[in-house]
Amino acid sequence: MTTLTPGDSLTVGAPRISRTALALYAGASGDHNPVHIDTDACAAVGIPDVFAHGMLSMAYLGRLLTDWVPQERIRTFGVRFSAITPVNSAPVCRGVVTRVEDGLAHLDLTVALPDGTVTLRGSAVVTAN
Repeated sequence: MTTLTPGDSLTVGAPRISRTALALYAGASGDHNPVHIDTDACAAVGIPDVFAHGMLSMAYLGRLLTDWVPQERIRTFGVRFSAITPVNSAPVCRGVVTRVEDGLAHLDLTVALPDGTVTLRGSAVVTAN
């Protein structure tokens, strides 16, 4: 069993965001917003290409959490979207334990592009052990 302490961190590369992944995620989630799957719709509104669903990045952060601790230890998990994740990018998910209090570990979470652009910021609270 993993016991979390302040300063512990985990960094995991998410899969490259492919057009196939976006189409599959659209089908699985029911989110068929054209900006995620249709280059012509993007061009019509001045967007150069499709980009990932924000909830897809959140799912990758969820995977980071469950790779770190069992799902039953997760008490809260929330995010804010801060930038788009372009098609063909390779996001990196990171979590850092900021404090442990009353048996609960508080984590800061991010998804960032290789150039350092943070596309999603979040937090989670998990049982510390």
